[in-house]
Amino acid sequence: MMHVPDTLDLASTIAELGAARTAWRHDADGRHTVARFPSRDAVSTAMDDLVAALFPGRLGAFAGPADLEDAFVEARLRAALAEFRRQIEREFGYWQEEAVLAFDASQAAMIVDLFAAELGPIRELVDDDVRAAFLGDPAARSADEILVCYPGITAILYHRIAHALYGLGAPIVARIVSELANGRTGIDIHPGATIGRRFFIDHGTGVVIGETAIIGDRVQLYQHVTLGARSPLGVTDISPRERLARHPIVEDDVVIYAGATILGRVTIGQGATIGGNVWLLEDVPAGSVVAQPTAVILAGEAADHLHETLRGRTA
Repeated sequence: MMHVPDTLDLASTIAELGAARTAWRHDADGRHTVARFPSRDAVSTAMDDLVAALFPGRLGAFAGPADLEDAFVEARLRAALAEFRRQIEREFGYWQEEAVLAFDASQAAMIVDLFAAELGPIRELVDDDVRAAFLGDPAARSADEILVCYPGITAILYHRIAHALYGLGAPIVARIVSELANGRTGIDIHPGATIGRRFFIDHGTGVVIGETAIIGDRVQLYQHVTLGARSPLGVTDISPRERLARHPIVEDDVVIYAGATILGRVTIGQGATIGGNVWLLEDVPAGSVVAQPTAVILAGEAADHLHETLRGRTA
């Protein structure tokens, strides 16, 4: 950390920061103790241990003899689950100040126990996702390359972990897991989104999947796809259904190409293809293809005129 010279006058800046904190806490009614909020750094450490336990050789750097692999997995898994328990306890502590009843002291441990039971199925789901990527991308040379190098696989691995935590009652810790993936991959999947088997995001940067989205099996997305809501809460009057079901349903075997934006509780029918840069606000029947008009290819004088315009040579 760079040292700030003692001669620098910070009195006014410190006073302004204190006033801003006081105003914020007054507006928030002081309901939450931030010291009890889960730690992003601690969740990141827990995720590193958990990923190593799920994939000890490829992502955990285990290189010992096979008869020691289970011991390696156990050590990393115990470290991960112990940290998740601490962070879930902090999450309950954060909410306790406004809860009507006290949280049961054993609740965090129960969530972690249930979460541990889901890790085998999560590993199987991610293996299927890797297989889908290998089939869907001819540039892939091996499953190992996909698991180690593909941002879409990192994002779905983190999502499947976050989704389990979210469903078990630890939404803040789950959201931190999803944001760790977003920071590493540029792919933003809310932990509440439901995603089926053999899911593949190709390239991936800029993909956004909202909280109530439902995605079926064998779905493939490309970069900059948005499965979003039509308007932020509070901007317009919405019904309870729109509040709880505000993102798209994507049925099995759908392909959505780069830049497509699909908003609201619309259904993309089984086997449909959504072309690039499509803006979509309505249901799409099964097997349909939705595409923008094809580009116009200019030639002759029209092409020459556009070339000159782009170069700034015409008035």
